[in-house]
Amino acid sequence: MSTIDLKAYEIFKSKFGEKDAEIVIEYFESKTESKFQEKKDIFLTKDDKIDMIKWMVGLWLAQMAAIIGIYLTK
Repeated sequence: MSTIDLKAYEIFKSKFGEKDAEIVIEYFESKTESKFQEKKDIFLTKDDKIDMIKWMVGLWLAQMAAIIGIYLTK
């Protein structure tokens, strides 16, 4: 437990009692963990970044080929 968790635990313990304070702290920890897991799924992985770079390079090369083709036809 971090310092803030201990302070929150002490506050809840003085208001509700030891068992209820533990339940409240566990509830907040589980909610925080579930939110973290939701956000973790949104982040890109290494494979996603590599695929994105491949597409960017491929599109850039196609665009350059089109520009060179237009330039050479004049």
